[in-house]
Amino acid sequence: MKHPVALTARVLSLALVLAAPASFAQPAAKKKVSSQADLPRHSYPVEGLASALVKADDATFAAFASKVQASVESEFRDYEIEDKSTLRDLLATRIDLDELSGDYHAALEAIEALRAAEDKPSPKLTAGLLDRALLRAAIETGHVSGGEFEAAFTRIYGQEVSPLPWDVVQDTARQAYAAARLASPAARLAYVMTELDPAVRKSQALDDDEAGLLVWTRATLALRIPVAPAQARVLGAYIAAHTTTKPDIWAEREVTLTPQQALTPVLVGIWDSGIDVDHFPGQTFDDPNATASGTHGLAFDDSGAPSTSWLYPLTADQQATYPEIRDEIKGRLDIEEGKDSPEAAALEKKLKSLSPDQLHRLAEIRKVVGFYMHGTHCAGIAVRGNPAARLVVARFDDQLPDLPFAPTAEWARRMGADFAQMAEYFRTRNVRVVNMSWGDDRQEFETWISKTGGGSDPADRKRRAAELFSIWRQAVEGAIKNAPGMLFVTAAGNSDSDTGFTEDVPSSLSLPNLIAVGAVNQAGDETSFTSYGALVAVHADGYDVESRVPGGSLLKLSGTSMASPNVVNLAAKLFALDPSLTPEQVIDLIKRGATATEDGRRRLMDEKRSVALLMARRER
Repeated sequence: MKHPVALTARVLSLALVLAAPASFAQPAAKKKVSSQADLPRHSYPVEGLASALVKADDATFAAFASKVQASVESEFRDYEIEDKSTLRDLLATRIDLDELSGDYHAALEAIEALRAAEDKPSPKLTAGLLDRALLRAAIETGHVSGGEFEAAFTRIYGQEVSPLPWDVVQDTARQAYAAARLASPAARLAYVMTELDPAVRKSQALDDDEAGLLVWTRATLALRIPVAPAQARVLGAYIAAHTTTKPDIWAEREVTLTPQQALTPVLVGIWDSGIDVDHFPGQTFDDPNATASGTHGLAFDDSGAPSTSWLYPLTADQQATYPEIRDEIKGRLDIEEGKDSPEAAALEKKLKSLSPDQLHRLAEIRKVVGFYMHGTHCAGIAVRGNPAARLVVARFDDQLPDLPFAPTAEWARRMGADFAQMAEYFRTRNVRVVNMSWGDDRQEFETWISKTGGGSDPADRKRRAAELFSIWRQAVEGAIKNAPGMLFVTAAGNSDSDTGFTEDVPSSLSLPNLIAVGAVNQAGDETSFTSYGALVAVHADGYDVESRVPGGSLLKLSGTSMASPNVVNLAAKLFALDPSLTPEQVIDLIKRGATATEDGRRRLMDEKRSVALLMARRER
């Protein structure tokens, strides 16, 4: 995990160009940005729908893009931004804007600045690689389409990709290959219909993040999708030339407990979207004192009222589509791994043949189904290899921007009361460790407000989001504080950002019984998505992690959501071996057992070392 650092020379150079004063007058002092809350907010009016605007003529879209460009330039000019994630976002939007306006040399300069703002090894080598090749081809040929341009792009992109070190970039290369194979205009339009049209319908405007996504989609439709087949051919040849895969370090570090070890039963809370309890026989808590939800824990619906469903409920249409969505996930992974499976073929055909409306319908279902699977997948990871573990359900809905109603302080306080009830339930049942593979920041509340009709006034949107976020933050923090004898383990997040800067909750909270977890792959290398920060204490496997999903199928998923329950797994084993341990002692054993990487950027969880430390402690 990384702290925010000073601007690199390259990024600073670009910022100075953007901020050059029109006269010799002394420029005003820049406003220092210490957190996401310090960034300015804007609103971008849209007539009609975003999905219509993204396809509009150049002049119509340019009028919208000019407003976004003015905001980007003002942030470079007027604000002192050291957070690299924020700089990367601004630079990425600047690249899109320059490409759309035809200023290809400026876009190339921004790509170099973007690379300078990267810290992780793979993105530092691959960020902007596709765009750099197509821009160089456009400059060389004077075109952005046609046989001459495509030949130049293929040659230049191949020259860029060929020397990349396979041991560093293989995950990125496989993901880019799958994305290129599956790229289609219909899928991109469906994305806009799903994620941006709701805000325009309700607020007649987009917020900053939404506007950036619309600009990115326009540039992708115009420039990137047309070269996707050539990109896939180049990447396919590169991947075929490198058949080795990274070693898996985790099996060697795994500890499997047995009943013969005289283990103490340990309750493991999964504070998430729910669990398919039928698929954990003998490992689900049965409470002799049932709650309003039943005997396995607590469940609350979207409004915060008690629910009797241990899984997030699906509609009949969503349930019928669930196997298809599950196969989509497997199909994409198979493409990344070079497998010509039926699921891979079906996914590619679907994205190339269905209409934007059909893909939009699937995207809406996909979001719900992904959430539906989440808690069960985490639960399977948390109890693996531990016959003493018993799962406790704590179900609620964390998909805030997708909730269909407008957020209110009353709703936030009601959810806060639910969180307090969860903590009290955990405490009175002696739950020892709780997995929290979720997190929220104030930007999510702003997007939620935008999607439900309150996004046209940026100042009011920011104020309302701050009020709601404050209630939410205090409720989560209070729940953890009020259960001091319990260890809470949380995911760092998947936005490749500093959790302290975004103030993500709970991963930005500093509490003695809380530990935040980042994600690495099977070899212990950083994933491109994992967030970071001063409070992220350990890293665990969060890439293509296999576990059960509702219905009992095994599926590989990626995210810090998968890394967090791997640490819960270790904590539960330590508690099973020694129930006298406190949360602070378990955190210490996890940290001291972890191994530092050569670059000093990560500490990789090691179950065997942590258990050995516990055994040595007991022998003293």
